[in-house]
Amino acid sequence: MKKNIIIGQSGGPTAVINGSLYGAVTKGLQHSESIGRVYGMINGIEGFLLGNYMDMSELADDDSLERLRVTPGAYLGSCRYKLPEDLGDPVYPQIFEKFQELDIEYFFYIGGNDSMDTVSKLSRYAKTVNSPLRVIGIPKTIDNDLIKTDHTPGFGSAAKYVATMVREMSLDVSGYKNTPSITIVEIMGRHAGWLTGASALARKHKNDNPLLIYLPETVFDIDTFFAQAKKALAITPNVLVCISEGIRDADGKFICEYSGATGTDTFGHKELAGAGKYLENLIRSKFGIKVRSVELNICQRCSSSCLSATDLQEAIQAGAFAVEAALAGETGKMVTFVRESDTPYALSFSLSDVNEICNAEKKVPLDWITPDGCDVTEAFLTYARPLIQGEEEVPHKGGLPDFIYR
Repeated sequence: MKKNIIIGQSGGPTAVINGSLYGAVTKGLQHSESIGRVYGMINGIEGFLLGNYMDMSELADDDSLERLRVTPGAYLGSCRYKLPEDLGDPVYPQIFEKFQELDIEYFFYIGGNDSMDTVSKLSRYAKTVNSPLRVIGIPKTIDNDLIKTDHTPGFGSAAKYVATMVREMSLDVSGYKNTPSITIVEIMGRHAGWLTGASALARKHKNDNPLLIYLPETVFDIDTFFAQAKKALAITPNVLVCISEGIRDADGKFICEYSGATGTDTFGHKELAGAGKYLENLIRSKFGIKVRSVELNICQRCSSSCLSATDLQEAIQAGAFAVEAALAGETGKMVTFVRESDTPYALSFSLSDVNEICNAEKKVPLDWITPDGCDVTEAFLTYARPLIQGEEEVPHKGGLPDFIYR
């Protein structure tokens, strides 16, 4: 008897999160001999609890699936919903009753760390009630902080976007040689500085901008920063500084917290913003020169203008691999990337126990950060360069990207 698939998206979107959705949907539709319907959760597990889902086969009637590949943002809609720690909570039988009503035997969740927490809890609950449901996590996050995997879909395109924007800003500010300035670029990264480190890819030579790069893996000291900024101004009158939003002092306090109160999200994470603006005001007061701060914010994750073809292809393959794994009987796992070689770049796919992945973070290795704490090493660049390679053509209509809308 044919069983059905359901796929959800969760957490912050990326430029290629729909690539993984495309990969899982197309692979599911190809297995028509064993899979009946392929459903999509609207707004993740939270929306599914409210009865919101769709039949993904509707997209196969025209070119919608192909346009889905290069559409940024979560096509199905996302959520930040935390399932209870207590597997005896009534929400679990509610979810599984809905699975049973739709004859679901395969559940896939595309997301980051908190989403893998959902995969872990649903797979563990399924085991306690002897449910045949197979649960597989498909990685996604521009933060690149999931453990057990070389990298995550979404990071390559976001890294390419960051490096492109920084290179463009470098050209912009370099035209004012007689007007010293410092431009601070604030980049996403709470505890892991992968994306900020990628700004180093923007350089064309040794003393090119960004001259200073600060990650949350090392302590950020204001006085040291002032000294390093002064030294950078002696190299070029127009300095670009890239910082992670999560940089913190020796006491563990986020630098952005000095600029005012920060709220928290549903998972208890502090909502970070303002580190760049805070440093802007300090530098202006200290040096008396022109200073500006730029917060890239959600542009890092929602832009398809710098899609990495490598990133998109891997996202699609991850979705397809997840379906094949579930059909082979796997459950409670997350798709992982195994790097076989840097040059030439080669990758394979595997699975890891999701219970060992959720609620843990992969940080930039300290030996990939320079001893002075204001740059990344060549080892970081060797790691990141292959992930930004290749361009993907986005269809346009009327001069604008022709994305698919639900």
